[in-house]
Amino acid sequence: MTPSTDTDRGDLDAVAIQKIIPHRYPFLLIDRVSDLEPGKGAVGYKNVTMGDSFFQGHFPTYPVMPGVLIVEALAQVGAVALLTTDDFTGKLALFAGIDKVRFKRQVRPGDTLRLEVSLDQVRRNIGAGTGTATVEGEVACRGEFMFAIVDAPDSL
Repeated sequence: MTPSTDTDRGDLDAVAIQKIIPHRYPFLLIDRVSDLEPGKGAVGYKNVTMGDSFFQGHFPTYPVMPGVLIVEALAQVGAVALLTTDDFTGKLALFAGIDKVRFKRQVRPGDTLRLEVSLDQVRRNIGAGTGTATVEGEVACRGEFMFAIVDAPDSL
């Protein structure tokens, strides 16, 4: 089943995203996807708010989005770009590697995280690419990612 999109722009809302990847609150870390080019890349957005569950403990008096969750948000955008290809519809994308990840800026409540992922290589059941997370044009995180595409269990 193809998710509903604005076909002219490749936009997906949260409902459409959840038809592609199995993540749900509180671990669905992208609010929308734009500029989707299946198998090539996409841009995702996360509106970071004090209501995000991870701020309860990281850190209550100085809330900062954990870096590993920024990496996970980039991975979710990459998974959407991979799993919207005809070959991988209905599959599951798992991390196979994370390299050269660097954090350059804190992400705090009120920020809008822009998550741009480019898939450089897709072969058989492996995808690889790069991701950059920015806030107001300033790099917060960037790195290289590798995904393994596997059959999704019936329970998803």
